[in-house]
Amino acid sequence: MKRDIAKLSQGSYDLLVCGGGIYGAWTAYDAALRGLRVAIVEQGDWADATSSSSSKLIHGGLRYLESYDFKLVKKALKERQMYLDYAPHRVWPLRFGVPVYRESRVGMLRMKAGLMLYDALAGWPGEELNHLSYSAHDFELRFPFLKHDGLRGGYTYGDAQTDDARLVLELISGAQAAGAVCVNRCKLMSYQNEHGLATGAIVQDLLTVTEIKVQSRQFVSTAGQWLSNSETGKNWIRMSKGVHVVLPNSGCKEALLLTAPQDGRVFFIIPWYDMTLLGTTDDDYRGDVDQVQVNRADIDYLLSAANHYLDSVWSVSDVVASYAGVRVMQRSDAEHPSQLSRDWELRSDLNGVHHSIGGKITSARTDAAHIVDSVCSNLGMNKTCTTFARAFPWSPAGDYAAWQTNLRKQGERLAVDDRSIDWLMRRHGSRAADVLDSIVADANLAQRIVAELPLIWADLLWCARHEAVIHLDDLLRRRMPLLILSRPNTELLSQIATRVATTLNWDEARMRAELVRCMP
Repeated sequence: MKRDIAKLSQGSYDLLVCGGGIYGAWTAYDAALRGLRVAIVEQGDWADATSSSSSKLIHGGLRYLESYDFKLVKKALKERQMYLDYAPHRVWPLRFGVPVYRESRVGMLRMKAGLMLYDALAGWPGEELNHLSYSAHDFELRFPFLKHDGLRGGYTYGDAQTDDARLVLELISGAQAAGAVCVNRCKLMSYQNEHGLATGAIVQDLLTVTEIKVQSRQFVSTAGQWLSNSETGKNWIRMSKGVHVVLPNSGCKEALLLTAPQDGRVFFIIPWYDMTLLGTTDDDYRGDVDQVQVNRADIDYLLSAANHYLDSVWSVSDVVASYAGVRVMQRSDAEHPSQLSRDWELRSDLNGVHHSIGGKITSARTDAAHIVDSVCSNLGMNKTCTTFARAFPWSPAGDYAAWQTNLRKQGERLAVDDRSIDWLMRRHGSRAADVLDSIVADANLAQRIVAELPLIWADLLWCARHEAVIHLDDLLRRRMPLLILSRPNTELLSQIATRVATTLNWDEARMRAELVRCMP
């Protein structure tokens, strides 16, 4: 990947996409594959906001069945299967446990009916994903850390998991390979209109603070929460803050879907990178979209909800880290954000600029296809979507199981531990062998950066060289989630900055500034 901002002003485009989260990435990738001349700009880093602050799930949304949102669930489940079939390195199965207690809002029979409907909407996907029923005794054996008093029984069902920031990055890489110009740290300043319609945009390179005029025939805003900065946008959307806390490894390889006793909301306990994610909250957000913070009340809510079910409780001292994101949803007068639909819509402003509103990571691909369909229609082009059932940009060629076996053997020869190999495959797909090759010249690169996390030095240095890193937090939060999953001390951060300084052309002053960006 390469940040080539000089190309932005060279010629004109069919489509300029503004916003580099999951919706912008899918839109740029889809349009570039259809042969459109595409540019995408992002004021921060790729997946800088909500798209790196999710629950890391690719799922149908079991809880949406209660609101009879069958169309959304079916759409998402179809996309889930597409990911599992065509991007097994990027999305992998994850089973969820659902305990049913004497006081549970949803009893055994109703939960059974919901899970049968979920499987049916997914087309009865098979043993790996279909739900299973358990007696109270058997569920206790499967999840021994849960409270047993009042347990009536439980279920497990299949969904899927990803690394959200890596998903976005892979799509941006694919868009660039298909001919799109992709520039992060580049902010949209204004649109230029002729006869009432947008024909150009002024963007600012935030690294040089220079402005560039970009000519384009169509414009799509996938700006998410920043849509609230305009009066029109405020009337279109409603925002909700979601918080997750990171806790030590629970020892369980399966996730849990639970209901908060405080308000009946669904939340998750999820294994991720050998740590545990607990989330999420869902509260109306009207604050500064540039400064979305986790507060103590958010953490207390999640810990209290989880501890209601745990045999051995978590305390604030167990929290390793936390993160917050803002969901953007369609405007509604519903009392609470958790009651709002997660479905998506496309709106067009008076100047012809299209705005993507709402949606989910899981179904972003099919929504982006509708965006590009609208763009092509306005351009008078008859070009159909090719992203469904297409191998992902970093998908390994050939038999996936054989590829995994060969890569494990390569990693074992280089003394890389098994879990780090697992995550290296998930993070890099077909490029994982190139990361391992760098260890041949320096065996120390096979070591973990932090003992508890399956992330090795070779991976970090490869990302710094090849993945358009500008700032240290780009590298340590989105290229690899070190700042999400741990609290690296100043000594380790300084060591990392020193090791990547030459690659990123940083002098001493720049290194000090980058370290400040990563301090809590």
